[in-house]
Amino acid sequence: MPVALTIAGSDSGGGAGIQADIKSMQANGVFAASVITAVTAQNTLGVSAVHELPLDIITAQIDAVLSDISVDAIKTGMLSSAGIIHAVVDALAGVALPLVVDPVMISTSGHALLRSDAIGALRERLLPLATIVTPNAHEAALLTGIKIDSLAAARAAARALVGMGPGAALVKGGHVGDGDEVTDVLFDGERFVSFTAARIDTPHTHGTGCTLASAIAASLARGHTVVEAVERGRRYISGAIAAGLPIGGGHGPTHHFYFLEGSGLFPADT
Repeated sequence: MPVALTIAGSDSGGGAGIQADIKSMQANGVFAASVITAVTAQNTLGVSAVHELPLDIITAQIDAVLSDISVDAIKTGMLSSAGIIHAVVDALAGVALPLVVDPVMISTSGHALLRSDAIGALRERLLPLATIVTPNAHEAALLTGIKIDSLAAARAAARALVGMGPGAALVKGGHVGDGDEVTDVLFDGERFVSFTAARIDTPHTHGTGCTLASAIAASLARGHTVVEAVERGRRYISGAIAAGLPIGGGHGPTHHFYFLEGSGLFPADT
């Protein structure tokens, strides 16, 4: 079985972060290994506390996984400080694997998950290593300075992001407008590819960015091209959002194993 490694923060509510990454990767046919960068106290209503792990512990986790397990792709999520970004980049030096960078900056509830002084480190050190970077419109705007309020602006931001070093950029359009459709824009350095799907009317979208980036990483680990991985990831996340779970009093999580409903594999079905 192919292996994907996620390097991200923990979500005690289980809907985002490391927990969502592992579920998404396993659901997309790969074994998930993990490196925790921070522990967050959060639920569907928001983030109440964050504790960053010591840099040597983060590095030790990466070294432990890569020294023993044959990893086929890596995904990064919450890297909340410049120090963590530098530690992760240094630990990955010389590692030639597909890398998906999800630039986690703000939680669904609006809590800052990346310090403002770490944005430069993200741009200058991590993005040049990325096979693909997957920001939402707000994150892309913070990274590029381009206000994303149209398809043309999303294309401009995707091009600007690739200019920072990654092989490709996927600017997600879920936060743009309130129409019946959502369009994500991919730029691979040579061409633009637009992916359009129906907007799903649901509040249960906690962890969608983590889930999509992890699904893309899983497909890259399985040998798919970037365009194929994005196509597969978007199909998966659409199903997971449509089956979103009304857990808690806020933004519930997506259903990572929605395709097993009615299969007889869940205890409730037997």
